[in-house]
Amino acid sequence: MTIRLALVAGARPNFMKVAPLIRALRRTSGFRWRLIHTGQHYDREMSGVFFDELGIPQPNVSLECGGGTQAEQTAKTMVALERDLTAHPVDCVVVVGDVNSTVAAALAAKKLQLRLAHVEAGLRSGDRTMPEEINRLVTDSISDLFLVTEPSGIQALLREGHDPTSIRHVGNLMIDNLFHQLERLQAADPAQYQTTALKAGLERTGYGVVTLHRASNVDDRATLTGLIGALNEISRQLPLVFPVHPRTHARMQSFGLAAADAVRLTSPLSYMEFLNLWKDARVVLTDSGGLQEETTALGVKCVTMRTTTERPITLTEGSNVLAGTEPAAVVAAARAALGSPASVRRPALWDGHSAERIVAELRDFLQPPRTPAARPRPAVTVVQAAR
Repeated sequence: MTIRLALVAGARPNFMKVAPLIRALRRTSGFRWRLIHTGQHYDREMSGVFFDELGIPQPNVSLECGGGTQAEQTAKTMVALERDLTAHPVDCVVVVGDVNSTVAAALAAKKLQLRLAHVEAGLRSGDRTMPEEINRLVTDSISDLFLVTEPSGIQALLREGHDPTSIRHVGNLMIDNLFHQLERLQAADPAQYQTTALKAGLERTGYGVVTLHRASNVDDRATLTGLIGALNEISRQLPLVFPVHPRTHARMQSFGLAAADAVRLTSPLSYMEFLNLWKDARVVLTDSGGLQEETTALGVKCVTMRTTTERPITLTEGSNVLAGTEPAAVVAAARAALGSPASVRRPALWDGHSAERIVAELRDFLQPPRTPAARPRPAVTVVQAAR
């Protein structure tokens, strides 16, 4: 039996997770898959370059559903996906992460009564003002197979009443991709990446790296003003390199905010350029979810400028600190991080082999059992995986 999959991706973080899954599927017989690009991120800086660097093949279809409000984007994606999935039947739709493309694909799949697998299931911040939290809750409420990155995801799904036999602790695709790209980076000519120039002159003092894009941080004038002020203060102790997200750049301009000279503003970087930059940073200041995980995997100190995180394992076992968004607290957290020794405590199953486990779980889930007793799995399997 050949298992037919639709892999749906549309935003920058999705691409980083789909890449190792595609590599694993290419090495495995018995699968036929289609890559569907929803177009949530549709300019080259935020999308196309990742296909080149991550080795992702050109998608089978590009739905071009970017732009508009969240509701408009979700609705356009659902309509386009319904047409595509009707024309190209599959056995399972695989969605990753928590962006608008994720929830739109989940809804379209279940309206067509297709099976749905969610990679990164169960992550919860507890903050329903975050659009991503709503996307996570809705997607998981209708998923059939939950592919979990950390024990907190298992616990959340069990609290919400999901069948334990459908929950599989597989590790983290983001870390698979990180290790793969690190190998490529180490084998490449350092001059190939623009970040060589960004690091120039910072060898003696070291530097920090900043990412800031979350709507709650950049769309509110008072919050963004405070955070830029905190970055300016931190830069008095440590120079910062800040690749500015287009949304953040627009808000800084409209609010009349200026960064200090020691905060080097750059255009958005490609994945490899950015990895080449932050892997050597003394500290990363971010409001990104994925970067909390990646810094933990490499033991790079991370200060998260948010009041909640859906990735608590990065706090309990990783190198991440949750600082909040008050300027004084961000400055204090950064200074504390700079004054503490580095350590690497990599969470269980963040070993670079999550994609292989996911492919195995998809095969187990989608292939009919040879005997009635072959499935379901006992609930104790999930409990043991959480330890």
